[in-house]
Amino acid sequence: MLVLVLGIVVFLGIHSLPMFHETRAQLIERFGLGPFKAVYSLVALIGFGLIVWGFHLYREEGMIVVWTPPDWMRHVTILLMWFAFVALACMNPSPSLIRGWLRHPMLVAIKIWALAHLLINGDAGGMLLFGSFLAWAVFDRIALKNRGDLGAPRIKSFIGADALALGLGTVGYVAMIMLHPILIGVSVIGS
Repeated sequence: MLVLVLGIVVFLGIHSLPMFHETRAQLIERFGLGPFKAVYSLVALIGFGLIVWGFHLYREEGMIVVWTPPDWMRHVTILLMWFAFVALACMNPSPSLIRGWLRHPMLVAIKIWALAHLLINGDAGGMLLFGSFLAWAVFDRIALKNRGDLGAPRIKSFIGADALALGLGTVGYVAMIMLHPILIGVSVIGS
């Protein structure tokens, strides 16, 4: 599980850098925006790769079961994931009713994704992975609020951007249900 932990630390560590504006600004000033973005992306990619590899190793070595989620929890997870995909689809810069409700759609998507997977994964590795992402997203949201970043502005009516987010989120959601066994190795529907 060491590789998984290292991957989580690297991935969430580099993604925590924007929370520290002064440090980020100093790095950009020292190295330039282009090199900063290149190194940032490379470190994030390495962290992601370590997470994937580490979780694969953990599953091969034998998962450590902490608790067994009830069967009905799968339905709750599947429903929550639709909300996560819709939130993710609201990341575009266009103002919309849903985006305004969410304020920070990417963080909402991560929180829902992590919570949904915590509900259905009762093993130590899954709890570590999804719990880390949930904690990070909550911490990031608090950091944004403390900086005065209120996120997307609120509007009063449902508009085309909302319909687009619902449509794209649903398409992404259905695609992930179909691809989950191939990409993740676990069937979402069925046993």
